[in-house]
Amino acid sequence: MAQTAARKPPRLKPGDTVRMVSPASAPGRGHIAEATAYLESLGLRVQLGRHAFDKFGYLAGKDEDRLEDLNDAIRDPQVDAILATRGGKGAYRIADRMDFEAMRAHPKLLIGFSEITILHLALYKHCRIASLHGASWTESFSRVSTASLAQAMCRTEAITLEMNRGEATSELTTRGATKGRLLGGNQDMIATANGWMMPDLDDAILLLEAFNLRIGHIDRQLTMLRNSGCLDSLAGIAIGQYTQCGTPNPDSEDWTPVEVLRDRLGGLGIPILGGLPVGHGANPIAVPLGTEALLDADAGKLIVESGVA
Repeated sequence: MAQTAARKPPRLKPGDTVRMVSPASAPGRGHIAEATAYLESLGLRVQLGRHAFDKFGYLAGKDEDRLEDLNDAIRDPQVDAILATRGGKGAYRIADRMDFEAMRAHPKLLIGFSEITILHLALYKHCRIASLHGASWTESFSRVSTASLAQAMCRTEAITLEMNRGEATSELTTRGATKGRLLGGNQDMIATANGWMMPDLDDAILLLEAFNLRIGHIDRQLTMLRNSGCLDSLAGIAIGQYTQCGTPNPDSEDWTPVEVLRDRLGGLGIPILGGLPVGHGANPIAVPLGTEALLDADAGKLIVESGVA
């Protein structure tokens, strides 16, 4: 079935305002200082949500406060982009209460990854707006990562990701090429979205990455996704970094995460490109979601249309 092209928020320019909010867990103040300095070096103005550093258990404050910060940023005409300070836990608790009407009226760029995948999926499902998978000022976020973020936020050229044979998931790469909308992100959040916040994946390329999932978690989630039928009409699968996944004692397991992924996804009969520098590992690259992509397993490349106009 033909899909309507995603709407693209305006690209960021010097003088534009980025509001940082915490829809999930609370960030470290040092990381936010680094993020602020970098964004300001691009000529951007940086604001911080009122509850960005709140703490309520493992969450960045109560649901109502995190939602308030997120929706305030969506509704404020002076805010040009929204950057999630980190992932963690809890964005799934507020995803269904985003102000989709306000976002449809005035699309703006949503930036984040990991737990924030649930917000990307919600935004595409309800608004058909492109967003940006990336950004987390941690030890793994390098100059390569920040450069890719600047390109994805501020420029309209397509973004090319190349397979890294040093990534374990590169072994999953098959043959063939395909086109489709790039959707997805963190496997845990994709599984969480199934049945209530999952957009239509027909003819899409599904992006997968994960952090700290055990063999059984990877297996159960992918089996649930397969059995629900939502993977039946995918065009292809792009697989990034599966970081700190598996078991603390490799000798106690017969399979690796890569072998589970191959077992659960290989039978779909569609092109798979693994080894992409996307996720929680070293030098992660920012990549648009919701726009058209070319997955070329033979060439080891994923070329994604810009998410900004």
